[in-house]
Amino acid sequence: MSRIDFYLDSLKMLKNQWRYQIKYLVADGYYSKEKFVNGILDLNLHQIGKLRHDANMRYLYTGKQKKYGAKRKYDGKVKLTDLKKLTFVKEVAPNISLYTAVVNHVTLKRNIRIAYLVDRRDPQKIRTALLFSTDTEIDALEIYCYYKARFQIEFIFRDAKQFTGLAHCQARDAAKLDFHFNASLTALNIAKLEQHTAHKNVSPFVFSMASSKRLAFIQHLLETFISKLGLDPIVIKNHPEYEELLSYGSISA
Repeated sequence: MSRIDFYLDSLKMLKNQWRYQIKYLVADGYYSKEKFVNGILDLNLHQIGKLRHDANMRYLYTGKQKKYGAKRKYDGKVKLTDLKKLTFVKEVAPNISLYTAVVNHVTLKRNIRIAYLVDRRDPQKIRTALLFSTDTEIDALEIYCYYKARFQIEFIFRDAKQFTGLAHCQARDAAKLDFHFNASLTALNIAKLEQHTAHKNVSPFVFSMASSKRLAFIQHLLETFISKLGLDPIVIKNHPEYEELLSYGSISA
């Protein structure tokens, strides 16, 4: 079973457990393949993903059709170096432009909406990203926002692996592994909740699991000092410098 088969089967099993009505599934460029896209569409979902810059795409012909014979479908190959046939949407950030069009993807064998980002912040090195959705009616800005939000999952796995032992379980039993993974991610969620609650009036607030773990360590260390040295915890914790000691060494994500 390939990775694509595995994830499609997992989605089929989980579909009836989704609590809310879901319309889009966001995946990285590896899953921008006909087999996976067709599987997602069979689940009554639309896929949002990333394409290679040399993806084989064709513009749709929207001009006047000839009276007789086969109708003309396409209007030439998409060349991303020429932005004239793309529709400018807006600047999503200073010097980062978003363009869009509905085109035909030859390999996926369907029409898609593309969202093409051009980053001109460094004139010497212009960067680009080609996103797409199988839903041709979706707004290009939504494609950009959905795909940008997808990357947050990378931080979840990074923090869980580095700080809450996601990959440290040596069990082989499925139930034990399931418990371990849930415990690791739950610990991460509790830390996030505590940090966001403590900084609810701070905007913008950047969560750092490293800072959260350091806070817990320093808090435990101070409690140990208070206990071992026979200090009055009320006096120590009411001292104006106590909070500063707790945040000693905190870093940003």
